[in-house]
Amino acid sequence: MIETVIRKRIEILTDTALVKRVTDAVDKAGITGWTVVPVSSGKGRDGRWREERVMGTDKVFVLTIAAEDKAQVLAEDLAPELTKYGFILSMWDVEVIRGERF
Repeated sequence: MIETVIRKRIEILTDTALVKRVTDAVDKAGITGWTVVPVSSGKGRDGRWREERVMGTDKVFVLTIAAEDKAQVLAEDLAPELTKYGFILSMWDVEVIRGERF
């Protein structure tokens, strides 16, 4: 049987204009990698929204996987931004193979 380890999967929904702030925080936390995925539309507390490149409010997910201590460093660093800019940050346990990579 293949051995797995528990890591944190982190998803951050943010405006495209703020991606550098988020990815810099991921790097600063010592997390080795991230992926940016475009998001075309959604619905939240304030209703539906759609991608809006003209206004610069199109959204992306920044995805990463990290050890719990690094995930906590990232969450603490971004906590003030969550309210200020309306980021959504979620994290949960996942099993990964080759845990040393995260």
